[in-house]
Amino acid sequence: MERAPERNAGDGPARPLPGPPAADIALELLVHGVGGATPEAMLKDPRTVRVTGDATAAVFRRAADVHAEEHPEAHRGAPVREAYVWCNLTSGNGARALWLLLLPFMVVNLAHWMRPASHRHPRTVRLYGLLVRLAGLTLTVLFVAAACEVALDLAAWQCAGTRVCVRNHSWLGFLSPDRPDAGWWSAPGRRLALAALVPAALTALLWYLSHRTWSAYESQQPMSRPAEPEEETDGTGLGRPGFWYGRRLVARLRAAHTAAGFLTVAAAVAAPATRHDHAPGGPAPLDALATLLDAALVLGAAVVLWVVCRRGRSENRIDRGRDVTLVRLLPQGAIVLLVLTLVYAGWSRPGWQATGRLAGDATFGGLALVQGLLVVALGVVAHVLYRTNPGTRTAAGEPAGPADPRTAMRGLAGPAVAMLACALGGVMSGGVSGRVADWLDGTRHSIPGPPVLLTWQASAIPPLLLILLAVLARLSRRTLRLRRREMSAVERDYPGEPKDTTRTRRIASTRVMAGLTDRAPFVVGVLSFATLLLGAGAVAGAFATGATPSAAARGRHALVHGGAETAQALGSWLIGLGFILFVTWGRRAYKDPAARRTIGILWDVGTFWPRAAHPFAPPCYAERAVPDLTWRMATWTRATGGRLVLSGHSQGSVLAAAAAWQLRPETRGRIALLTYGSPLERLYGRWFPAHFGPAALAALHREIACWRNLYRPTDPIGGPVRLPGDCGPEVDHAPLKDPLAYGRTERQPLPAPVLGHSDYQADPAFAAERELLLARLRTEVPAQRPHEQGPQDGSGRSSG
Repeated sequence: MERAPERNAGDGPARPLPGPPAADIALELLVHGVGGATPEAMLKDPRTVRVTGDATAAVFRRAADVHAEEHPEAHRGAPVREAYVWCNLTSGNGARALWLLLLPFMVVNLAHWMRPASHRHPRTVRLYGLLVRLAGLTLTVLFVAAACEVALDLAAWQCAGTRVCVRNHSWLGFLSPDRPDAGWWSAPGRRLALAALVPAALTALLWYLSHRTWSAYESQQPMSRPAEPEEETDGTGLGRPGFWYGRRLVARLRAAHTAAGFLTVAAAVAAPATRHDHAPGGPAPLDALATLLDAALVLGAAVVLWVVCRRGRSENRIDRGRDVTLVRLLPQGAIVLLVLTLVYAGWSRPGWQATGRLAGDATFGGLALVQGLLVVALGVVAHVLYRTNPGTRTAAGEPAGPADPRTAMRGLAGPAVAMLACALGGVMSGGVSGRVADWLDGTRHSIPGPPVLLTWQASAIPPLLLILLAVLARLSRRTLRLRRREMSAVERDYPGEPKDTTRTRRIASTRVMAGLTDRAPFVVGVLSFATLLLGAGAVAGAFATGATPSAAARGRHALVHGGAETAQALGSWLIGLGFILFVTWGRRAYKDPAARRTIGILWDVGTFWPRAAHPFAPPCYAERAVPDLTWRMATWTRATGGRLVLSGHSQGSVLAAAAAWQLRPETRGRIALLTYGSPLERLYGRWFPAHFGPAALAALHREIACWRNLYRPTDPIGGPVRLPGDCGPEVDHAPLKDPLAYGRTERQPLPAPVLGHSDYQADPAFAAERELLLARLRTEVPAQRPHEQGPQDGSGRSSG
């Protein structure tokens, strides 16, 4: 791969390149999908040149095409091909393995963008965003509280205060008060102050990861555009000037979540000390300090909540505000308060001894209760938004039908995913606490162990897996039934071919398995509802009994007691296995680029959206990729006046659509879009209806010059765009045959493979549709089309 001299496209208006008239040159800009691709594979040439970009994301050409604009006569028969390679944004260096720690944060951030489409209900939309941000804040507190449980409660409070446990872990000996030479650190408050460095370091690590990625991703500015009117809630916001520039919001939320983490550590250290000082007979000065400290912690929590509850994103303009004072002073104030708390806890208190557990049950129980209430409230708000959305609209803006029935879970996908994010955070927290408790104490029962609630939550995992198995069994029966029906359809699609039952069954099975993607809302809905019920049962059982499930069931019917013991043992074993697999996968991803690319596929899908709900989520790669594509298309078309086909596969088609929305209307009207294996409607339209719903995709079709979409019935990801009315046939090609040949033919002497989601360019329809788009671009007038001349509404679409 070579490097070509490049011109900085952002230095000013691009000048026309030398050569014949603009219409003589055409460009196909290829955007790859999940999993990444090399420029050599995309351009089908071993010699490629980077024409613009850096080692993270760049545009490549064949070496022979570097100066194509200067000699357009040499490219009259086919377009010049460019490849935009962005895979390093999600699977670059080994530090990306640390992103596995941020998985629950990523999932709750997805819930923010899954809200139903709405029309003129801005307050309800803002309430939805507020509830998701609060759920994200509880996840941060949960993670830090789990670190406090491990370091403060299990290690410093329980194990270091127990002679038997210290005997088996000599590294805790200097903290033990039972040794004849007990040192300065053996006092309970000082042990807690020292152990607080662990959760404080975790909070600092989360801040560092967020700040580092914020500087690399959210710092990429999109093309300058004038501000639009204040946000409307109908249609998509992907075309708004500030949609892909969330730098200010992420900085503000990062400050709030960092402060929340440090305040959580301070509260965990202060709680046992203030409880001791408030007891009758406690020292009066420390009692007064405890009251002041409690008030300061409450005030700090109120400030954090105020920052999180402030209005979220400003998408109608590029918001370059800094909030420097807030971003600096809020975390610094929390650190100062934490230091004062450590000094207060370390003060000498003769006669104070560590007994039992810290207040972990109240902490984790309160968090679980708040998360459950937030999810329920989020479900109510989402239902209201879905019911009040009139669905598609006419050109005059009038309702054309009811809410889109293909919206995942009737608008409840966001609350369901938020519930799963909270459950994932609980499983990770419980897994760490359980494994550390086993390591410190094993089966000796010398220490009380982790909070009872965590044991109840782990015991809910086996029933949840049974429900999942029942769901999978139902889907399996449905799959077998559909496969028999699909075998007849395969035979009709290949008439005149000798029957081959094995071949037919394989093709039919691939088609039916691909269709399981459309059943994902059912699976997610059942799991999230079951998780909510089981989680509520775990909280109720822990608070009602104060004992583990097996202990609470002692004396009950043998079946009940046996079931409780089995669920508790299996839950502990499963959560331990999950923890081991998680650590193993992260370690392998750190060392193995291939494993890192596999994890990168997860990030390709999960980190497309900006960090609007959680600042510690993995960064949004689209905040770099979308401006890259927008700049490339705008500068190339302005410099050459040529024809441009934006060609996106899989996730690349989503990036392509997002980039097209960001173009100015006069440029957008000169671009053709070719999508293949595209999840635009099948996944994004159903799960993110506010931004990729029927109205948004129909508007995109109206605003670009032309659009064609290719898909296969064997593709588990891509599908039709399903635009309403006459737009549908204009965009969606008939389903492509896969395989191209059923048996051996003159053109296919060997058995043709079932391609599924890959290698769309091998189908003859790809080249034919590309040529059709280029021909249609040749006939387009490079001025605004009639529908672009009307006034623009808040979503960036023509209102007439």
